[in-house]
Amino acid sequence: MDKATLRERIWDDLEASGEARFPFPPHDRIPNFAGASEAADRLAETDEWKRAETIKANPDAPQLPVRRAALRAGKALYVAVPRLRDERCFRRLDPDEVDDVDASTTVGGIDEYGTPVGPDEMERIDLIVSGSVAVSEGGSRVGKGEGYSDLEFAVLREFGLVDDDTTTATTVHERQVVDDVPAPDDHDVPMALVVTPERGVRTGAAGKPSGIDWAKLGERVAEMPVLERLRSE
Repeated sequence: MDKATLRERIWDDLEASGEARFPFPPHDRIPNFAGASEAADRLAETDEWKRAETIKANPDAPQLPVRRAALRAGKALYVAVPRLRDERCFRRLDPDEVDDVDASTTVGGIDEYGTPVGPDEMERIDLIVSGSVAVSEGGSRVGKGEGYSDLEFAVLREFGLVDDDTTTATTVHERQVVDDVPAPDDHDVPMALVVTPERGVRTGAAGKPSGIDWAKLGERVAEMPVLERLRSE
């Protein structure tokens, strides 16, 4: 099964089972799911979460409880600008400066409350939380198909902010954990923790992309100032 077929199967299943949550439909996005808050709570119980002082999380709906939990636990939170379209392509939310955690962690609130920063202004990341469409117990992840989550990791690695030891995690519905995830590509970032409302799995996945695969990006480089900058250095 290829990734596109698997995505459609998962999206259809979440919708047909009634486990998808707003925004609808779940298709063509990181799907929100029933129990997202419980999955975030379970993640917050892990040693990896408790040790982390800085967290990078995706801006999608199912990870909203994760973003809120990070700020409430006093952790610095970084969220990438969609498609890395800005020169300062991340937003930093400081738990000591945010006075409305609920508002600041929504998609719109991240821009309103977050401080624009470039990778050269960021702290080292202790934990990355990614959204997924599907994931295996071995840590192979399938996103919505645009590749930005993996590219964000590669950019951060170029700046020395993440490495092979950086913990990567995803929160998903149990129905998104499947056995037939296709073999990962070289640029795919494996998940060390897979957390559902019912359980947490330490996958044992090892090895992460060493940096940006310029050949695969092609003309997309021109759309992302941070990549233009890196290519010219």
